[in-house]
Amino acid sequence: MKVLKDILYKVSLTSTTGDMELGVKDIVFDSRQVTEGSAFVAIKGTQVDGHEFIEKAIGLGAQSVVCEQLPEKILDGVTYVQVVNSARALGIMASNYFDNPSESIKVVAITGTNGKTTTATLLHQLFMRMGYSTGLLSTVENKINETVIHATHTTPDAVSVQALLRKMVEEGCTHCFMEASSHAIVQERIAGLKLAGAVFTNISHDHLDYHGTFDEYIKAKKKLFDELPKDAFALVNGDDKRGAVMLQNCKASHQYFALKSPAEFKAKIISNTLEGLELDINGKLIWFRMIGAFNAYNLLGVLGVTVLLGEEEDEVLRELSGIRGAKGRFDRISIAGITAIVDYAHTPDALDNVLKTINGARTGGEQLITVVGCGGNRDKTKRPVMAKIAVQESDKAILTSDNPRFEEPEAILKDMQAGVVPSEIRKTLSIVDRREAIKTACMLSQKGDIILIAGKGHEDYQEVKGVKHHFDDTEVVTEFLQQLTQR
Repeated sequence: MKVLKDILYKVSLTSTTGDMELGVKDIVFDSRQVTEGSAFVAIKGTQVDGHEFIEKAIGLGAQSVVCEQLPEKILDGVTYVQVVNSARALGIMASNYFDNPSESIKVVAITGTNGKTTTATLLHQLFMRMGYSTGLLSTVENKINETVIHATHTTPDAVSVQALLRKMVEEGCTHCFMEASSHAIVQERIAGLKLAGAVFTNISHDHLDYHGTFDEYIKAKKKLFDELPKDAFALVNGDDKRGAVMLQNCKASHQYFALKSPAEFKAKIISNTLEGLELDINGKLIWFRMIGAFNAYNLLGVLGVTVLLGEEEDEVLRELSGIRGAKGRFDRISIAGITAIVDYAHTPDALDNVLKTINGARTGGEQLITVVGCGGNRDKTKRPVMAKIAVQESDKAILTSDNPRFEEPEAILKDMQAGVVPSEIRKTLSIVDRREAIKTACMLSQKGDIILIAGKGHEDYQEVKGVKHHFDDTEVVTEFLQQLTQR
């Protein structure tokens, strides 16, 4: 059992009341999980304020309470610790509780609007191929070597992060690659971590429902780099104009990767087809199984991280050329002469990248049919923009549901339809039921055509009114394409 004063090491304290030598069985920030001997950390969340549940937590057995505001009623036998920032305190406390695992493993965080999952997954696969015991924290899955642990958030809560890292260390992992979403950074879910490096992939409009403005969204990403230690590296996309912004006031060493700008890690695209991507990297022609300029950036970011971690470039490129990438990122299914592509593209920039990649690889005679939706209870400003992009870049576009959550799907579609100009309405369909939308795309397609199903990628569910129903784009499109072979 840990001692309270020890797990508060490096936490900014305002005041303490009670026994600081108290034993702590576990650290809890959800009062419903409190048991006898828990330390309860009251956090002001987006939905509820944990300070309102201090009394409940004590009633359930919490013997110590960490909070920003002390309750009016101070009870005997309970230790109260007032801190500057409860969320940050939670991360630092969790790190101390699990014996600071990030000091025993090289942790690299990847942030950006698009490319986080692909970059983290490629790094995990690459280091495994090179013989390292490696951990992964991503949207798609958390992994300790090949053992999969289901992911519910892009970045787990602070306690879960530290617990996972401790398990990785115990199982011999030398490296861990993790996504760092803007939400997680602002909510201090990665507080207490010692990072070996951080990567910035790119930034475009997203999550404005949470951050309020684009400037605040940029600041959230920049916070990751502002807090890097001097002995870490900061690797940013030099072709994104905000890349240099990330490095302002960053104490870590600065490096760039790019296709167009001067950079330590640079490449030139030689060919780009639906079968693969050929890059010129330092005079070496390398063929990769992934496609698109956006993946060229992801591959360069991976190369940069690996070299900065001390690996030989030639070996890295040799191993990297054989890796396929993350599930749900440009997954191809070819049946009955029709190619279906399932991709997670759920932002305007990502959708535009995928569609431009497909169009760049087309021969000209085939149709491109795009099925796309937008999630409910999320940034509404991107809905008309995504619909506009889908319609402009496709021969036919079918607007449909993604994860409507607690919104009415019809209302989401109405927001999307606002982005379709009158002259392009004729090639646009709106079908609320996602399964029917995919079925319609298959029925409209002919041999040689391409169907893009965007927005969900690896997700195998639809979230409606708080309930997750099984739904897998790959399964559904495969089913309908197979039916075409029986016509």
